[in-house]
Amino acid sequence: MRAPTLGGIDCDVHPALPGMAALLPYLDDNWRAQVTARGIDGLDLMCFPPGAVAHGRADWRSADGRRPGTSLADLQAHVLDPFGTQTAILNCLYGIEGLGNEYLAVALARALNDWIAAEWLDRDKRLRASIIIPTQNPELAVEEIERRAGDPRFVQVMVLAMGDMPLGKRLLWPIWAAAERHGLPLAIHAGTTAHHATTSNGWPSYHLEDYVTTAHAFQAQLLSLVSEGVFHRHPRLTVVLLESGFTWLPAFLWRANKTWRAMRAEVPWVDRPPADIIRAHVRVTLQPADAPPEPRDLAHVLDQLGGEQMLLFSTDYPHWHFEGCDAFPAGFPAALRRRVLVDNARATYPRLRPVQQGEATA
Repeated sequence: MRAPTLGGIDCDVHPALPGMAALLPYLDDNWRAQVTARGIDGLDLMCFPPGAVAHGRADWRSADGRRPGTSLADLQAHVLDPFGTQTAILNCLYGIEGLGNEYLAVALARALNDWIAAEWLDRDKRLRASIIIPTQNPELAVEEIERRAGDPRFVQVMVLAMGDMPLGKRLLWPIWAAAERHGLPLAIHAGTTAHHATTSNGWPSYHLEDYVTTAHAFQAQLLSLVSEGVFHRHPRLTVVLLESGFTWLPAFLWRANKTWRAMRAEVPWVDRPPADIIRAHVRVTLQPADAPPEPRDLAHVLDQLGGEQMLLFSTDYPHWHFEGCDAFPAGFPAALRRRVLVDNARATYPRLRPVQQGEATA
């Protein structure tokens, strides 16, 4: 089915760096020499192991065996053209946040952002991208936001769901202030620096456990942002959860509200129910759509979510979550499709909205 997803704004597409050699032209002489001399050949950070079937849909794999996501021509042939995509946001997952050397991290973040601009954004006007930042050092992260914010094709700032600290911590506030100042949403993507166990009980044995329990990390980050008062301090900040699933949200919102009522004196800056704050400030991408097994039940989940503005269309290319060209799960209300396909993204990303007469540009 093609018609239901034609002309959408795809909020989660993954270009993949083919190897460290691709970044060498974008590094300064010092870091190029160090990377080469030390034999650093890559910092891959994937939500799926590269060899896993789900890492690349069968019909989205290159004929020459290249790793999924490394070819602009493939992205155009697999998604942009068949889906009639008007805009796709590139979210490049790379292991920068896991580095211990914060100066190498910022050098690679700069190079990666420059590589995205030159090799992808410059070659297809439908593409936009996230700014990759080194969260190890908030000061350097803000510098990178400031450096790239002048390019309107960069539409958000992206971090990982499992880093070295909860995202609401005061140490990170300068980053969120910079994002808010430039009208850039904060995108939180599934992924880990691997500095801490991916479950609260320690390291799991299997990828199944690691992938499913990622939802816990998103829950913890949402609670941190709300409880630490980030949205109170930065009322114009929007957060986008990428590759998080969404059917866990209704129960999470209910429990957050229930507990807040009993403990609100501890966090007086949380001046309204957490669910209200989250519905106002948080958006969630469609894929992977962890929908109920019975299609008719999906409408109930969406009703319990309580925010028609919260879902953003995504394919999660090249990851394998659905077949064909209809990324909407069975039972998704037809009346919401246009809103999820286009309208919600334009409301979420100021840099995607058509500029009105007399309106200042970012």
